[in-house]
Amino acid sequence: MAEPRTRRQWGAERRSEPLSIVHPVPSAAKITWGRVAIVVTILSWIGYVVSTILREFIDYGGSFRFTMEAFSYVLVVTFLTFSALMYLVARQGALLRFRSHVRAPRGLIDRHFAEAPSQRLTVLIPSYAEEPDVVRLTMWSAALQEYPDLHLVLLIDDPPAPTDPAVRAKLEATRRLAPDIQEALREPRERFQASLAAAEATLARGKGRRRSVKTALADYHAAADWLEAMAQAEQVVDHVSEFFVDQVLVGLANELRLTALALQAALDQGGLPEPSRILELQRRLAWIFRADLTSFERKAYGSLSHEANKAMNVNAYLGLMGHVWRPQHTALGVMLDEVETAEPGDLDIPDSGYVLTLDADSQLLRDYCIRLVFYLEQEQNQHVAIIQTPYSSFRGAPTRIERIAGASTDLQHILHQGKTHHNATFWVGANAVIRKSALEDIVEVENIGGHDVKTYIQDRTVIEDTESSIDIGTAGWTLVNYPERLSYSATPPDFGSLVVQRRRWANGGLLILPKLWEQMRHRRHSGTRVHLTELALRVNYMASIAWASFGLLFLLFYPYDSRLLSPLVLGAALPYFLAMGSDLRACGHRFTDIFRIYGFNLVLLPVNLAGVLKSVQQAFTGEKIPFARTPKVRNRTAAPALHVMVPYLIVLFSLLTAWRDYQQENWGNAGFAMFNAILATVAISSYIGVRASLVDMGLGVLNWLFVEPRPKKAAAPAPAPADGAIDWATILYYGDRRLARDLRRSGDRRRRLRRTNA
Repeated sequence: MAEPRTRRQWGAERRSEPLSIVHPVPSAAKITWGRVAIVVTILSWIGYVVSTILREFIDYGGSFRFTMEAFSYVLVVTFLTFSALMYLVARQGALLRFRSHVRAPRGLIDRHFAEAPSQRLTVLIPSYAEEPDVVRLTMWSAALQEYPDLHLVLLIDDPPAPTDPAVRAKLEATRRLAPDIQEALREPRERFQASLAAAEATLARGKGRRRSVKTALADYHAAADWLEAMAQAEQVVDHVSEFFVDQVLVGLANELRLTALALQAALDQGGLPEPSRILELQRRLAWIFRADLTSFERKAYGSLSHEANKAMNVNAYLGLMGHVWRPQHTALGVMLDEVETAEPGDLDIPDSGYVLTLDADSQLLRDYCIRLVFYLEQEQNQHVAIIQTPYSSFRGAPTRIERIAGASTDLQHILHQGKTHHNATFWVGANAVIRKSALEDIVEVENIGGHDVKTYIQDRTVIEDTESSIDIGTAGWTLVNYPERLSYSATPPDFGSLVVQRRRWANGGLLILPKLWEQMRHRRHSGTRVHLTELALRVNYMASIAWASFGLLFLLFYPYDSRLLSPLVLGAALPYFLAMGSDLRACGHRFTDIFRIYGFNLVLLPVNLAGVLKSVQQAFTGEKIPFARTPKVRNRTAAPALHVMVPYLIVLFSLLTAWRDYQQENWGNAGFAMFNAILATVAISSYIGVRASLVDMGLGVLNWLFVEPRPKKAAAPAPAPADGAIDWATILYYGDRRLARDLRRSGDRRRRLRRTNA
């Protein structure tokens, strides 16, 4: 067995098996206590405002300083209490959904797809500088999905001609993934397709029913053997690959073994399935191994947008679907021209009824596609544009920070389920099945340099899924979170890579708020009722990072008057923490992780503030913030020195505040400051590491001192070729050589500025 990729830390997660696919039905007592928690939170806040703030002003009055302190303190407490209340409301909605959810039987799903014409499902996996073996697991989990017409495309966004040998080798390995998986599927695909054709021919004549059942039984055993052999050959090097082996391969094999057991029992007992059911079972095997895989590189074509973000990578392929394109070699590179009929060498990209977007570090369980599309094709769900299962974390995290970040991810899974109960669903982004027709309703087309650039998924902010959720709602569609655990995604294993991810998550929510107001106004004018709970949940989702970060900053660093403190503030927060602890325990974590998550949020305070300030910067400058992808590497990623230094400042200032309040006998503030100092210290040691933080701060100083020499400006234009050759292709194509040099850069910039100003 290969060596593990990441060294396991003390305090890491021991459990590696995930939770059940279907959520357990919550008890009546749990739902009742959830309602009680909401009421207690509201009454505690009202009691605090009346008994503490108003009483202080009525009884004693107040100076200007006390008035401003009271106003800011109430504002901070109100916003934090509002976020806690939204957690409880979303959680309550999730419990109600879990109680009412009934899983659709397999027979009903099989009958639906046997009777209804199937629309193509195209799986798009955007990839940029990913580890090939990580992408490989994602592609296999998607390729083994049971679906009648599945087309999988790996969208490789790496530079197409790297000069670094290591980078080039990595790119070539990524390019080989699609054909290698296609070839590996060839043998079982041909066998089960032939068995399906034979069963259709035999049963159509009304004969060979028992023989067809025996053939299906042998095929199911053969499919399970094939999957188990692949599982045996896999190298389990970490908890992600362990999940792939146990849940994707062996899990599917076990399900096929169960069907084989039922078929064997039918043969033994003489109660054979109906011919239609036999065909459905044979189709299932054929569909599992039928996926068509390919890859696409948009940067190989000069007519496509090259903007460095995931949204435009997906948009580039979406804009080509349903058309035939002929590559034309020009001075700027290969351009794609649309043609009517395909010839050898053309790109014939078929259209699709559904599109599944899947992050390159995610994995799907076996019946993700067929269950979600089955939901979309029900008559009452024709208005649903996007359906997803909010991803859960891979269990068995080898580092403490990955375990706690994964715990927060599992909590978000519950909250997103609750948002659907209140019609406040947001597209999470790691995975989703989308109606192509809904994307056509929100597409924006711009002509740049004579080529149409289509934008389906917005790239104005780095949280493109959130903004697209608002666009989908404005167009009259809705979004749904399917109430099961069918998708999993990786969590950054170290502080440096987590900084990149969380800073990206914190950036953009404030910029999207005006779009939300526009959607609410549009819905009111159209006569659609907008519930206050939906609006509150949406606003909290997009803006809570901003007010929570600044609110915590004030509580940490400003010495508020002790008269503003009250046990009712704790009473307003206590239901939130108790509910979180209960949810953590229900997700297989520890109740005491509420303190670890609090310390985790303390060390992430500078990260969240940086993301919020980037949003403010973008609002004033109109410039788009560069997209930073989360590194998927096996070694530790260095974090910015400032993000590492601020947690130490929090500890030092909290200790100073505790000492000062102790001297002044301000026991409430002293206790709060000491509490923060202890949890921040533990978080630094557990999640960043003292040694690693010192290294990162040292690197920050060196990077600040080191200045790269600026390249000298050329005194004159570059000389013509020695043989006097004229670049005739460029002149004929552009008419001006400078345009050839600047077209790509200026075109993308004009598009970016127009979209930002809009």
